[in-house]
Amino acid sequence: MIGPGKAELLERIERCGSIAAAGREMGMSYKRAWQLIRTLNAMFRAPLVDSTRGGASGGGAVLTENGHRVLALYRAFEAEAAGAGADHLAALQALLRDIPEER
Repeated sequence: MIGPGKAELLERIERCGSIAAAGREMGMSYKRAWQLIRTLNAMFRAPLVDSTRGGASGGGAVLTENGHRVLALYRAFEAEAAGAGADHLAALQALLRDIPEER
């Protein structure tokens, strides 16, 4: 439903005030950014992003209250998962082979 890329897109929309600008910052096409936002807005009970069309007065986008809530919940989940898995990840990394720098 939401992952690191969609969460980053939401954060950039909040900062930039624009879906297009947020997508550009991520190296994402305008079309792809809009597709992701349409998918997110359709997936949740209430939209995550509210946008207005461009034109002479300029357009823009903002996170809705639900958008802020979903983003905060996702980031909290991400932090908990990272903390819970830290020991396992360290154990896996300890089993990795050393790779010489020249490779």
